[in-house]
Amino acid sequence: MAKLSGNYEVVFILNPNLDEEATAAMVAKFKTLVEQNATLGEVNEWGKRRLAYPINHKNEGYYVLMTFESKTDFPAELTRIYNITDGIIRAIVVEQPE
Repeated sequence: MAKLSGNYEVVFILNPNLDEEATAAMVAKFKTLVEQNATLGEVNEWGKRRLAYPINHKNEGYYVLMTFESKTDFPAELTRIYNITDGIIRAIVVEQPE
């Protein structure tokens, strides 16, 4: 039997050159997107951190961690949206074990 929903965790890294207002707007945008399509758990803004290796010639990024529960098709759509959004350096969505 196919699984209908799951618990997920997403970490996304924003461009550190965005100003405070743009960063807050980007976090709010993805928080709203998750709320519209899933049950949002927690949102932790880790802030600016040094990257393990340079990405797009940047050495740091603004990290955000979100947890949510959703249908199994939503994480793929969320990943697609992260990949086409300017200002997102990297994003990964991981299913949490039950």
